Amino acid sequence: MEPTKSKINKMFSPARKGSVDGRGAPNLADLEIRPCGMLVQKRNGETNPTSISIPIIRVRVKYGSSYHEISISSHASFGELKKMLARPTKLHHEDQKLIYKNKERDSKEFLDVARVKDGSKIVLEEDIVRREKRCIELLRNANSQKSLKALAEINLEVDKLAGQVTALEATASKGGKVVEKDVENLTELLMMRLIKLDGIVAEGDLKLQRRVLVRKVQKYIEILDMLKYQNSKSSSNGAKIQPQKQDKPGGHVLKDTRPMQKQQVPTNMGHSVRTIPKMQQQQQMHSESIVVTTKWETFE
Repeated sequence: MEPTKSKINKMFSPARKGSVDGRGAPNLADLEIRPCGMLVQKRNGETNPTSISIPIIRVRVKYGSSYHEISISSHASFGELKKMLARPTKLHHEDQKLIYKNKERDSKEFLDVARVKDGSKIVLEEDIVRREKRCIELLRNANSQKSLKALAEINLEVDKLAGQVTALEATASKGGKVVEKDVENLTELLMMRLIKLDGIVAEGDLKLQRRVLVRKVQKYIEILDMLKYQNSKSSSNGAKIQPQKQDKPGGHVLKDTRPMQKQQVPTNMGHSVRTIPKMQQQQQMHSESIVVTTKWETFE
């Protein structure tokens, strides 16, 4: 079977280039083969620019009480016309509404398809609904950028504080003593970052980033609380180890030099001896455990 290209070359050979069945034949440079195998003329964008000229038309656009004459290609779209009208009318192209032949035209619609000709009149109106939507979108984007910047700054500050928390945790794990004031200061700084995060308005992905950062700060605060608890626990244990008997103001220690005496009383219950009653034992122990710990002040 003969290839398609060879058929085309054979059909439009130099000997037959001038005519086909007595009529003028198209040039091979102006033809193309579509994927389906159909032989068609090349589109405008692929033909020689000098072979086909696109006409330029002038349209009159009415905006309020003023008219604007715009020179534009007849193959252009209404969206391109809106962009050309943005400068003379001071109206954003997304806020414009073009009406031709009592019908609003879409920005993607072409002028020649809508039969816009040289000298045609088009009415321009401001689309208030689109303007409000665009302003809301701009405001939302500005708030998102502001929130993103704030989150980035807080994250950087938290990372710096996290290094100090890690250093305190390492000191405590090695058995060193952590200064309680440092723990309280770091906790206060991290709490201030939580307050800042609570004041940030975020939506979508920014809301997720804020939640992750809040959990990160809360984790470091929990570590500091644990360090503070361990520090207070070790301090209380050290206080318990101190001796109970202390020196009196004169520097001498009071000691009970009385010998312990076991009193025995006879009994008729079969036991040979019996210890002193419980009340007497408590009184004796109470008298032996009295130690002067401080010099009391007297008030007049």
